[in-house]
Order: sequence, then structure tokens, then C-alpha cells
Amino acid sequence: MGLSEVQWDDHIPLPKLGPIQSKVIVGVVALVCFINSYDGEFVFDDSEAIVNNKDLRPATPLANIWSNDFWGSNLSSNSSHKSYRPLTVFTFRLNYLLAGGLHPVGFHVLNIVLHAVISALMIDVFSILIGGLAYDEKSRIVNHAPKTSLLSALLFAAHPIHTESVAGIVGRADLLCALFFQLSFLTYCKAFRRGSDKDASFSVQWVVVSLCLCAAAMLCKEQGITVLGVNAAFDVLVICNVNVYELSQRLLLRKKPLNVGEVWQMGLLTRLALMCFGGLLMLYARWRIMGTGPPEFTEVDNPASFLDNMFLRIVNYNYYYSLNAWLLLCPWWLCFDWSMGCVPLIKSATDWRMVWLLLLWCVLIGLISQALCSLDSQRRRTLTLSLVLLVVPFLPACNVFFRVGFVIAERVLYLSSAGYCLLLAYCLGHCCHRWRRYESLLRASALALLCMYVARCALRSHQWRTEQNLFTSALTVCPLNAKVHYNVGKNLADRGNTSAAIRYYRTAVGLHPTYVHAMNNLGNILKERNELTEAEQLLSKAVSIQPDFAAAWMNLGIVQNSLQKFNEAEQSYWNAIRFRRKYPDCYYNLGRLYADQHRHIDALNAWRNATLLKPEHSLAWNNMVILLDNTGNLGQAEAIGREALKLLPKDHTIMFSLANVLGKLEKYKESEGFFLQALQINPSAASCHGNLAVLYHRWGKLELAKKHYELSLKIDPEAPGTRDNYNMLLRKLDQARRP
Repeated sequence: MGLSEVQWDDHIPLPKLGPIQSKVIVGVVALVCFINSYDGEFVFDDSEAIVNNKDLRPATPLANIWSNDFWGSNLSSNSSHKSYRPLTVFTFRLNYLLAGGLHPVGFHVLNIVLHAVISALMIDVFSILIGGLAYDEKSRIVNHAPKTSLLSALLFAAHPIHTESVAGIVGRADLLCALFFQLSFLTYCKAFRRGSDKDASFSVQWVVVSLCLCAAAMLCKEQGITVLGVNAAFDVLVICNVNVYELSQRLLLRKKPLNVGEVWQMGLLTRLALMCFGGLLMLYARWRIMGTGPPEFTEVDNPASFLDNMFLRIVNYNYYYSLNAWLLLCPWWLCFDWSMGCVPLIKSATDWRMVWLLLLWCVLIGLISQALCSLDSQRRRTLTLSLVLLVVPFLPACNVFFRVGFVIAERVLYLSSAGYCLLLAYCLGHCCHRWRRYESLLRASALALLCMYVARCALRSHQWRTEQNLFTSALTVCPLNAKVHYNVGKNLADRGNTSAAIRYYRTAVGLHPTYVHAMNNLGNILKERNELTEAEQLLSKAVSIQPDFAAAWMNLGIVQNSLQKFNEAEQSYWNAIRFRRKYPDCYYNLGRLYADQHRHIDALNAWRNATLLKPEHSLAWNNMVILLDNTGNLGQAEAIGREALKLLPKDHTIMFSLANVLGKLEKYKESEGFFLQALQINPSAASCHGNLAVLYHRWGKLELAKKHYELSLKIDPEAPGTRDNYNMLLRKLDQARRP
């Protein structure tokens, strides 16, 4: 299992350090690269996976993380993405508990620390892949390639492609998957602590532990199962010292029959059988957990997979591979999203971009030929294992086994980049060994590359700190990406800049005319600006393109209600509820429509449905109290108000409405208590001061009434009715003072 000293390692332009020193340096470099993202916000996918994910809340049963997907949806739902990552969600939940809420600093710090640990552990992984598995007298792994493994780990620690995984909190899935991936590989190596390459002696227990860690990696992200492929390749090439080229010659040309007994004696078949059984068991469990089958993606998510022409589909898949390779080679053009026109499809064999496919395969074929046919056994092993580490973790994202929901995703390259970094370090070492006269130039080049990586990481992680920086940075990389313009517009709208948001939403719709989410958001802004006709046109188009778009149906109903198209509005609301049965906001708006039409019973029923679906729906509770108050049903209004306050004990609007009801019922003391509680929560509410003054006026506490009338008028001099009531009180006080 142990190999000889790596001949090019001494020529790597780095000092020879001890294992602890090397790991500390690599960890520090990893921290330096991404430390400026520690106080970033929740950005992009963090909103769905963390901010809006109820599985993080202490009130949600912990068992829910085992039945829901990564985004908090039930796996049996047709809308679920089927991304089953309960261990990752569990760490999010721990972050939430430790921080006492949604405070992003703790989430970011853990991501950065995980990346530093993974980068340090990569030294052990690389040293075994390059120099083989050997132990000293103290049973410690001997690193036959200390400089090469250190350089590879430094490149991995500082590679800018990792920014999305480290600075984006949802990248925790990739980090945890990589950590358990490493532990599974290193544990598999422990199975051979007492054996030699011609001995069947190995520890079944360590192989089983490795399989358990593989399962843990898979519970962090689906990619984790690919460690079995890396373990198998390591076993064949390093443990059993199989020459793949000679083996293929034996099998294909039948020059010499394969000695099955020798293979059996080495225990290879037993270990491969164990890994195959474990892998199939994990895949079966994963398939059963998915419930309704694989997720359904749209043409927008992955347009190449919807091409009817098989040749063009394969061409575009390979073009995607070449772009992924380019991102590893030159990680300057990075983007948070590569869909919706960012990568136009190749629709003809004469497209000039076919050159990139040919170049990719020329390089791969050259590397594979060297990995198989080189006379240097050390080169064969290093190149083969580098390619295995590069390609195998990428297989779940390659569209070959199943359709994926993206064009390019930088996060999926986190593990594959380790293979690239190993290849790059090998190439540098080989060049230093072969061209010793240029050693100074090569040393300067390696240092410059590492410095550029660090600088690019610092810049990119700064862009990931806020959504504004992240989205606007993508405009120069993917100007044709409708989703980029949509997200820029959404961010501007959230910050109140609706005029600029409209421009970006219009651009998004122009780039992608069937982009229903952009139409919906644009329609909402136009609705708020009272441009109701265009808003109705946009929302009508959105629901015609996607008839099950419940949010667009609801917003269309709101616009139609404002246009006094009451029948059409009611139908739109019911369409929204038909496509999303549990839709409390739609029931609330439906209740408002019925109230405007004086259909009081229907309005109360709609608002009651809203509160049943969402017990904390303050507006629905408050509207029920107000409607019952206005229609003279004071007893019912009091009961509803008290019920609401049991669920929302600090809601000042419900306190205010209930206080008004109690005042009319002449329960002055209770009414006063609720008014004062409401004012403690919201002391600047002019209407609350005004109505409390009316209560005191009726109650005969005229000085207190005068005080609160004056406070109300001070806050809002134009408060309706307050001035008249105040003048009436002054006349009454004046009369009381006269003899």
C-alpha cells in the first residue's frame, strides 16, 4: 500500500512542514479568504431554506426534518424539490437555538469554520491519494508528498468557486457533505492498517463505519454517495496496486487470463460487494423517502434537457461541462444563477462554441491516456485518482442519470474542485521537476495564482454579504439572464425604490416573455401605484401562462376588486384557493370583497377560514371584530376580540378594536385597560389617544379626556372628529367652571 517517495515533490516551491503546521496554515488561508462574509445577511436561497423554513423553529417538532425536504416542504408534496438533507437542516436549527433567533452571524461563522476544517483535512486526503497509504511505528500515516499535498490543499482552501458554498448559508449542505465525504474516505483507509497489498487482511468494521459516514454525507446532500466511487478507485489503484491499462489489455485482447483467485485473495471483491450492497441500500432508502417520484423541473430550469433532438441535447450537456471546467480554471466570471438565457442553447453543429467541447475532450483524452498508458506508475496513480476525484462527485449533476434543476451551479463543484487542485499541483510539481532552470519563475507564478485566488475570494465573498451587491454583480456576468434582472428588481422594491424596480421587472419580462413571477411582482407594484389597468393585463397574462399560479390569481382579484369588477374578483379569489387550498391571505382578501358588497356573513366566514389556516392572522381577526362592532353585534365582537388576544396577546390593533367594543358595552374599566396596553406598545397612535379620550369623556373623567385629546391632536392635528370632540369637551369644562 505504501508507495515510494514522490519524485517531483521536492521541487514544489514550498517549504517542507510538519502535519500540524501545514494544517494550521491551510486553515488560516481558508479563514482569510472568506472571513469578510461573517456578518453578511441572509441572501438569495437563504430566504426559503432558513428565514421561511418552519423546521428551524423550536415550536416545530424535531421529527419534521425527517419528513420534509431542505426547503421545509413535505416530501410527499408534488411541489417538493425532493432535496432530502435532514442533517443540514438540523445544523440550521442548532444555529437558530444557539443564537436565539434568525441572526445570520452564527450561521456564517459556522460555514467559514467548516470550510477551514475541510481544507485542513484535504492534506490527509491528498497525501494518501498521491503517496499511498503507509504508517510509521506509531501507527501514524506517513505523508510521502508533503509539499504537493500542502500546495493542493492551499489551492483548495483559496479557490473562488467555493464562495457560494461558504458565503451563502445554504452552501452548508455542500460543506457538511464534503466533511463526511472526507471522513468516509479516511475511515475506509483505516480498514487497511495491518494489511499489505498482497494480504486479504482488512477490517470489516472500518468499512462499515465508512459506509455509515457515506450515509451521513448523503443525508447532508445527495452528492455524498459518490464517495463510494472514490473509495473503490482508491482500493483498486492503491491498495491492490492494479494497473488499469494492463488489466484492460488482458480483458480486451485476452493476452493473459485474469487471475480471479489473486483478486479474491486481496479481498477486493469482498470490499466492492460490501460497498455495492451499502450503496444500493442507500439508494433504495432515498427512493422510498422521495415518495411521489423525482422532482419535476421546467424548461426554464434546465432548457437543454427538454430538447427533442438527442444530438443537440448531448452537445449542450457537454457545453455545460466545458463551462464548469472553465469556472474551475478561471473563476472570475461567477454568478449566483446561470438560468434563463444566461447560457444560450447550441442549436446547430456550426455554432462556434462547439470549439469549447472539442477542447474539453481533447484535454480529457490527453489526461486519460497519460493516466492509463504512462510508464511512470506514480504518474498513472496520481492522474487517475485526480480525475476520479474531479469527475465522480460531479456525476449527480451531469444530467446523465436524471434531469437536474439547473444549468450551472457553482456549489456542486465544491468537491470536484479538490480533483482539479490536485491536478494543478501535480502539473506544477512536474514542471518544476522537468524545467529546473525556471524554478524561480514557476515559484512566482504559483504564488501569484494563490494571491489572485485569495483576492478574488475576498471580493466575491464581499459581494455575497448583501443581496444588493450579489444581484447587481451578476448583471455584468449574465446580462441576458431574466432571473438576475428579476432579483435586482425585487431587491429594489423591498428597499422602497419601486421606480427602479419597475425598470428591471420590465427588462426581465422582455428577456423572458413567459416569466410569470416577474409579471406578478410588476403587477403588484403597478397596483400600489394605482395603475390598475396595466396591472390587470399583466396578472391576467401570468395566470393564462401558468393557470395554477395561486398568488397571481389572488393579486388579480385584488386589482379587479379595486376596479369594482366584483364578480371577476370573486372568481379570481376562488381560483387561487382552488390551486392553493391553504391560502389564508386569499381568504382575508375574499372577506374584504364580501365586506365591500355588504355580504357580512360571507365576509365573517372568509375571515374565520383565514384565522383557522393561520391563527396569527392579525388583520383577519381585527376585521371580524370591526365588522361585528359596526353591525351592532357587540357581544360577538367582544368574544372574537378576546379569542384573538389569547393567540396574539401583544397585538395593539386588536386591543384597540376590543377596547372600542367594551366602551360601547359600558365596560369602561376593561376598555381603559386595553387602550392603555395598546398605547404602551404603540404610544404614537393618534386614533388610540383619541378614542381613549372619548371613553373618558363618556365616563366623566374629563381631565383625562382633555389630556388624551391633546395628545391625539399633537400627533395628528387632522385626526378626524378629534378636534370637534375636543372643542365640545372644552365647552363642557368651561360650563362646569362657571358659577
